[in-house]
Amino acid sequence: MDCIEIFGVFSLWRPHAQAQAVITVAFKPSIAISCPSTGSRRRRRIFYRALEEKSLSQQVFSETSSSKSDVDYLGQSTKGDLNIRQEHLEAFGMDREAALDGPIEEIAKTEVKEAEALLSGLGIMEPFTARHSAHGIFCSRTLNFRSISAIGYDMDYTLIHYNVMAWEGRAYDYGMANLESMGFPVDDLKFDPNLVCLKGHVKEMVDRLDEGTMPAILGPLDYKGLFKAVSKALFRAHVEGQLKREIMAEPERFVEPDHEIPLALLDQKEAGKKLLLITNSDYHYTNKMMHYAFNRFLPNDMGWRDLFDMVIVSARKPEFFQMSHPLYEVVTADGLMRPCFKAHSGGLYSGGSAQIVEKSLGFQGDEILYVGDHIFTDVSQSKVHLRWRTALICRELEDEFNALVYSRDHRKALIKLVHQKDVVGDLFNQLRLALQRRSKDRPAQTLAATKMADHELTENMQKLLIVMQRLDQKIGPMLEADGEYFNKRWGYISRAGLWDKSHLTRQIEKYADIYTSRVSNFLHYTPFMYFCSQEQTIAHDLYSYTSNRIGNHDL
Repeated sequence: MDCIEIFGVFSLWRPHAQAQAVITVAFKPSIAISCPSTGSRRRRRIFYRALEEKSLSQQVFSETSSSKSDVDYLGQSTKGDLNIRQEHLEAFGMDREAALDGPIEEIAKTEVKEAEALLSGLGIMEPFTARHSAHGIFCSRTLNFRSISAIGYDMDYTLIHYNVMAWEGRAYDYGMANLESMGFPVDDLKFDPNLVCLKGHVKEMVDRLDEGTMPAILGPLDYKGLFKAVSKALFRAHVEGQLKREIMAEPERFVEPDHEIPLALLDQKEAGKKLLLITNSDYHYTNKMMHYAFNRFLPNDMGWRDLFDMVIVSARKPEFFQMSHPLYEVVTADGLMRPCFKAHSGGLYSGGSAQIVEKSLGFQGDEILYVGDHIFTDVSQSKVHLRWRTALICRELEDEFNALVYSRDHRKALIKLVHQKDVVGDLFNQLRLALQRRSKDRPAQTLAATKMADHELTENMQKLLIVMQRLDQKIGPMLEADGEYFNKRWGYISRAGLWDKSHLTRQIEKYADIYTSRVSNFLHYTPFMYFCSQEQTIAHDLYSYTSNRIGNHDL
């Protein structure tokens, strides 16, 4: 008996006797497809010659092109989906349905078990497991990653993460120096990383405004004016280049390299996706940071520029997505530029616009995914003006996810108390309405309520009101403590109160198709992932409402 291994995917056993040859698909261990051993030799010779001219993937599969793509039942493009080549099966006289007889539910059940076992044996994390971890990629809007033709990346706090104490601390120092030059009292203010939440530095100055200790020379000042002053001071720290010169001189002090990010991008590039770097940072800073954070982790002497089909620095986002600016090509290593009107693959440019990028690539709209850390500058504007698919990077998600897990028991007890108050409150409100109607000589909602004596009605209301007040005394501190699991001053970034979503969360749901804590999390998902949005809680969806709100909480 001969064993022929065909392009590393199939193993074909060919008995010498007049019997059947069995081909087993290695990545689908439960499927055995039978074919006659007396097939046409000429057909096989033609097939083998074709194999020699194609890559491994091309030998077995065909990929759905843009021109032949359709829309699936979830409304996503089928571009990039793989199909089994019919000629491959026909070369061996095989029928793709031969081993799949029976109810698909039973077949799928078996395949799922074997897939889970194989993933475990290979030491690969299942997407389900990755999704339920601090390093998960969370989906607000279904996204077929296979259909994405180009991926654009922001740099700062997206591809490159900074040490908060070092980077934000120095930004704070420069910002305070600028505020002092404007007349603000900043002498005894010190950087407190616990006050930094999504890159905000305003709180200490707010305290001074509230205390009325702002110098009269600043004139009338309200919260809006203070925000503008602090924003201006921090903007100057960035634009004037003092902070970035420090970072370039000592990148090891400020940058926290992530060796998995270059590998995640390499997978995407090798999957046929065009990669773009679109950053507001200038050329010299971008080149220095990317070289430091990427080059040592890339294989085969690759440099960071080899990953990207196009690099655009000094992009001036969000205007980059909104309007057109002049485009310049960076033509020398020291940053010399010349005007140009078209962008080309492999080019390094300054300025320009998203429309130029689309025209150069031949892609537009939902064929392009943009990944950035700023909900407005990166995510909402590329979504609103261009219909690009979007991904938000938010490093704070990791700590928040872990805090939410850690606080489950606390939150369960809190929700139980809230539900008890809801039930008591419902009765109190009904009795209150009955009392209101009685005062107007009108019958209550029911005959039984109408017949209640005055003292019985008021005594029940008094008792219920006391119970609710005592519950409030318990619930209030517990609710405040719930947010302290993440941040003692600000609470959770995703929530406002007990049930409501924060403004940031609502923006994420509206503008970000997917969101995650770091770009390297893409390594756990592959460039072919089909991201499905998780069940969305809707107020009128009684099943979701019941299971999420009260669930199995006993009274």
